[in-house]
Amino acid sequence: MPTAAGLAEAIKDEFGVDSKLIEGSGGVFDVHVDGTQIWSKHDIGRFPEHKEILSKIKGMPAKTR
Repeated sequence: MPTAAGLAEAIKDEFGVDSKLIEGSGGVFDVHVDGTQIWSKHDIGRFPEHKEILSKIKGMPAKTR
């Protein structure tokens, strides 16, 4: 969970929002914002860089984020 915790901290620093981390198994690493999936390690094949997630969140309509 170190990768998830680091990303959660980056989201808090950038947006002032606490993230909810849900432990999974089998290498699952998905990122959802208000029910919308914005990243899936399974689909993309790798962990995201923090800047990739922050950029995706910034690009979302204000209502969603």
